[in-house]
Amino acid sequence: PNRVVGFIVEDEFKIEHAKAAVAEAYISESGTKYIILGANNFNTVSQNSLLKALEEPPRNIEFIILSNSTSNLLPTVRSRLPIFKDKQEHRVYDIEFSLAKINYGDIFEFLKKVAKLKKSEAKDLVEALYYRATVVDKLILSRSQLDNFDKAFRLLELNARAQSVFALLLMSFSGERNAS
Repeated sequence: PNRVVGFIVEDEFKIEHAKAAVAEAYISESGTKYIILGANNFNTVSQNSLLKALEEPPRNIEFIILSNSTSNLLPTVRSRLPIFKDKQEHRVYDIEFSLAKINYGDIFEFLKKVAKLKKSEAKDLVEALYYRATVVDKLILSRSQLDNFDKAFRLLELNARAQSVFALLLMSFSGERNAS
């Protein structure tokens, strides 16, 4: 009874793919139609063109977006979809400081500890920091802080040094508090 339409692209999800997916969404169905979009990279323009359809999908339309990382998706796209992760085992990180009260000493000690992290471990730690900030410390993140989490994932994907990435990320919390 359900129909599945896939727009799986090997590497880059482009504007042409987004337009085709939106057009497919507006072809009515009596039963549920699943539109599956998947790629290694989703460019900003193509994601923005999907926003209206994701926010208010036509009747009986369900979108499924497959990505190897949530950081590939814009915050506006992520906010319109439930996020499910595969059952990968992740290391649990015990973050001993509050991001609401972080100081330069905490940052320095943390940066010493992350010097030798592998890319996958560093990405997991970015997720742990995000969890710490939003769930444990219950912070409302500024636009620049949210952008810094996205930048952190992208920089780690480009093999940036973990210490540099975490310095950028943590200093945004120190700077936000000191600015107020």
